[in-house]
Amino acid sequence: MNLRIFDQLESEVRGYVRSFPVIFTKAQGATLWDKDGNRYIDFFAGAGTLNYGHNEPGMKARLLDYLERDGVVHGLDMATAAKKEFLETFERVILHPRSMRYKVQFPGPTGTNAVEAALKLARQAKGRTGIIAFTNAFHGVTGGSLATTGNEKFRCAAGQPLPNVQFMPYDGYIDGVDTTELLDRLLADKSSGIDVPAAVIVESVQGEGGVNVARFEWLRRLEHVCRRHDVLLIVDDIQVGCGRTGTFFSFEGSGVSPDIVTLSKSLSGFGLPMSLVLMKPELDVWRPSAHNGTFRGNNLAFVTAREALLRYWSTGDLTREVERKGKIMRLWLEHIADAYPSGQFEVRGRGMIQGLASRVPGLPQRITAMAFKRGMIAETSGAEDDVIKLLPPLTIDDELLADGLYLLEQCVAAALDVGLVTSSNVRTLKKAAGGSR
Repeated sequence: MNLRIFDQLESEVRGYVRSFPVIFTKAQGATLWDKDGNRYIDFFAGAGTLNYGHNEPGMKARLLDYLERDGVVHGLDMATAAKKEFLETFERVILHPRSMRYKVQFPGPTGTNAVEAALKLARQAKGRTGIIAFTNAFHGVTGGSLATTGNEKFRCAAGQPLPNVQFMPYDGYIDGVDTTELLDRLLADKSSGIDVPAAVIVESVQGEGGVNVARFEWLRRLEHVCRRHDVLLIVDDIQVGCGRTGTFFSFEGSGVSPDIVTLSKSLSGFGLPMSLVLMKPELDVWRPSAHNGTFRGNNLAFVTAREALLRYWSTGDLTREVERKGKIMRLWLEHIADAYPSGQFEVRGRGMIQGLASRVPGLPQRITAMAFKRGMIAETSGAEDDVIKLLPPLTIDDELLADGLYLLEQCVAAALDVGLVTSSNVRTLKKAAGGSR
């Protein structure tokens, strides 16, 4: 496949095309096709941007109808019918049933824009500059969000110091240590060298960081520490929100009530750029236009986002489906870990973000490269690319889910140069998921 124009003109910064070196021409549901007609099962979903799959028919119909009626496409932060309808639906379908009281800010259209706005708001509201972030965190690659990102690869690209952020160990980073207790002690000790910050920013599941899952009790203790020291709690739900873990917000099961929440990726439901900052009303200390930007109101995204809320979040059906499919994914990965011990695997995840970590250097990259050649797209994550991260669309049908998991297992066996292990467990899982092979 001829990628010469990309090599000639596109910056060396491009990344995913190096892992998936084909020209994609068509996408539907959980399937992509390249220029030569080859089919790929999508266990990547635009890095979590396509929770409802590619070209979801209902959203596409609403979008085409809106354009046909000459609906407003660009409106800065002016009032438009599309924004009004989205806000009304978001309040009725998401906020009100969860007894959540948040005001909504539309920053720039991407996740890192939401994080930048959240950090600025926290600093204004508290009159402090410091932020606490966590090991292996990923919050974006622009100045403020990059300062809260842990990965050396991204931080080294900054070209300048990344001040006013201090890092603490994430849940499970140090075996046997309650890292919230450590944070509490450091904030209470005026000689610790850790000044009381404006906010703590955390992901309930670290996707880019290696599918590290925070326990709900750890999140509750973290919130308690924040309250004790008058520190705001920011939950970055950009990758694992919008249903990825089952509930709309990834933190719902923990019972915590973040002061600020950032959303993006699958918020529009259709892959259109859109992000939100949710803030408790008393924190809305912005002056008009104090955080400005040309693309704060993507009206096309408002149209598809509203349809996504109506179609998938008016009932609890999707949550139950994600929980069911997540269990299938988890059980299959646990089978792989048990059946192929030379891979030194560990299974991580919650809902339909699942990870297969390996202590064998380079093995996850070999497996995902082999999977791509055989017709499946999946990426690696973690500081050493040591985790295969699986993010299929939440709406993937059972048969395709089983086919993808089976293909992954075939690649594991091939990469380890061992025979494929068949077991009653796998057959049971394939039958439960409607697998065809």
